[in-house]
Amino acid sequence: MAGTERNQTNVQEFILLGFPGTWYFRMSLAVLFSVMYILTIVGNVSIIALVRTHPRLHTPMYFFLCNLSFLEIWYTTACVPKAIGVMLGTSQTISFAVCLLQLFFLLSMGATECFLLAVMAYDRYLAICHPLRYSSLMNSTFCAQLALASWLCGFLAISVLVSLISRLPFCGPNVINHFICDIDSWIALSCSDMRLIELATFIDSFIVVMVSCAITVVSYIFIISTILRIPSAQGWQKAFSTCSAHLTVVTIWYGSAIFLFLKPSAQNSLDLNKTVNIFNTIVTPLLNPFIYTLRNKEVKEAFGKTVSGILSGFRKVEMSSK
Repeated sequence: MAGTERNQTNVQEFILLGFPGTWYFRMSLAVLFSVMYILTIVGNVSIIALVRTHPRLHTPMYFFLCNLSFLEIWYTTACVPKAIGVMLGTSQTISFAVCLLQLFFLLSMGATECFLLAVMAYDRYLAICHPLRYSSLMNSTFCAQLALASWLCGFLAISVLVSLISRLPFCGPNVINHFICDIDSWIALSCSDMRLIELATFIDSFIVVMVSCAITVVSYIFIISTILRIPSAQGWQKAFSTCSAHLTVVTIWYGSAIFLFLKPSAQNSLDLNKTVNIFNTIVTPLLNPFIYTLRNKEVKEAFGKTVSGILSGFRKVEMSSK
């Protein structure tokens, strides 16, 4: 039956509406998205470069942070350049295959981010609750295994769902009320009974978001209970400083993710989804490097040394030229 429906699909491409409004509003939004995209790429590449060039940052926490930054680069790249083209009016059409591929990458990398944030919370749990055994427990091999498992679980968890979605018949219209190809738009446009797909989407999202969220919450319950037993205020501050940046990112990410994916039906919330999607696909990848930089003493020190080294190099070049 699925194969028959797929053969009856008439839609070969979709039209992305983006955001309604005047030409000036859409141009302003395109410029804003472009600036945020550039800052996101520069910020996350800088985090990776800092960790690689400073031996002091060669620890499990920063290894996972590099994975998160690498993911954010591709997560935002999967949608922002196309969204800018949509708002400029130069690239509003998208083929069926490319739309499906964008949907797959966005959902897969979103799921991967959930698992990476859970792994980072578990890492902080071991560092604070089991400091004496931390080095032996969180060794380089185990770190690599946790990172690889996060990526594999994220992509595998979405593969079956996207496979089901790819078989949906589309008889027209082909206009998507969004700036990206998201799952709610596909559900709204399909001309078949969507109850099974909506249920599968809800279950898959529930497993990914809630399991990773549960690991994160449990880890922080143990972390907070351990911190409260520390007798000195200085010890409290040091312990909280190691996980405050991660906790901030977790709050922003899960707040929007739970709204987007844990809804039984999304037929009447496409306009609201566009706004919330901005946080997931543009704002969060932009904020992550700044949050970890501004709230992390070691990263700030490494950044300061790098800037000082660059300025020193410029001075030497300038003096030699004279």
